[in-house]
Amino acid sequence: MNALQQLMDRIKPANQEAARQANEHLDQLTKPQGSLGKLEDIARQVAGITGEVMPTFEKKAVIVMAGDHGVCEEGISAFPAAVTPQMVLNFLYGGAAVNVLARHAGADVVCVDMGVNADLEHPNLVSRKVRKGTRNMAKEAALTLDETTQAILAGSEIVDDLVAKGYRLFATGEMGIGNTTASAAIVCALTGVDAELAVGRGTGIDDATWLHKQSVVNRALRVNGLLGRGLEVSASASAGDTLSAEYALEVMSKVGGLEIAGLVGVILGAAKHRCPVVVDGFISSTAALVASRLAPLSTSYMLASHLSQEQGHKKVLESVGLAAMLQMDMRLGEGTGAVLVFNLIDAAGKIMKEMATFESAGISRE
Repeated sequence: MNALQQLMDRIKPANQEAARQANEHLDQLTKPQGSLGKLEDIARQVAGITGEVMPTFEKKAVIVMAGDHGVCEEGISAFPAAVTPQMVLNFLYGGAAVNVLARHAGADVVCVDMGVNADLEHPNLVSRKVRKGTRNMAKEAALTLDETTQAILAGSEIVDDLVAKGYRLFATGEMGIGNTTASAAIVCALTGVDAELAVGRGTGIDDATWLHKQSVVNRALRVNGLLGRGLEVSASASAGDTLSAEYALEVMSKVGGLEIAGLVGVILGAAKHRCPVVVDGFISSTAALVASRLAPLSTSYMLASHLSQEQGHKKVLESVGLAAMLQMDMRLGEGTGAVLVFNLIDAAGKIMKEMATFESAGISRE
């Protein structure tokens, strides 16, 4: 816990002066003030994150964390757990949707084995396996506190390594059959929302399986002593204080996943290094929710990419205090929506660097 506390303590507020200077520059460009909407929001936020009015991102990466879930034995997914290692190999060979979109955005895909229930080998695989899949959260705690902390720190260390190689812009991605169930349980436990509102269709389950999935989430919350505690903790603890952070870590261990915990570490690590981190869909946003409870200042370093079709996603973003930039009716995961926003960040940067000011263009503002 000491190492995790040190990580959280190293996250500092965003640079408001840099954001102010970026806003001042935007107001000098040949356009009505604020007319580029969210592109201007991006430019201001990225300036505040990096402390640079016009930062450049020559190297960017989407970090795809993979892990299996013991709760799959409850029959909550349309796909078998064997798909997780199969898709990891697909990422490594460059054939998945996130690979295609990352190539389009000029980004690299970093695939990490956090807890796949298989022995995987590939020269480009980053192995940080804590254990082969979580335990079945509907019967017992999915992880121990030590395993959870190990996974979070591993995610942060991966960001450390990439920053040392010149990467300054990150996106979160994930792969793990059953991880929408774990994410829904985390959301219920942290926000107090009912399973009926948090549980979505995942990979495309039918009505009967959807109802069963809700019952499994409720059973996991009861078994692990989390049912109804989210509202109690919120009432007695402000976001970011010791009680809230300890409860978030407890929830992450009892009903979370190794890839989700790894993404918590990625977000905290990016914030520590003053790097923007683009959050993908429901699972990634659940990691962002946990990160925000552990270290509230980390929220300033997050950019929400898209609003997925998972019905609990909007609630999660609202709880973190983020607003999605895109609504593309996507529900794939992998980091696909987040990688699309790399293009918007690049566009905002070009506006800042290449667009003429009223003065340079000789255009009257009267």
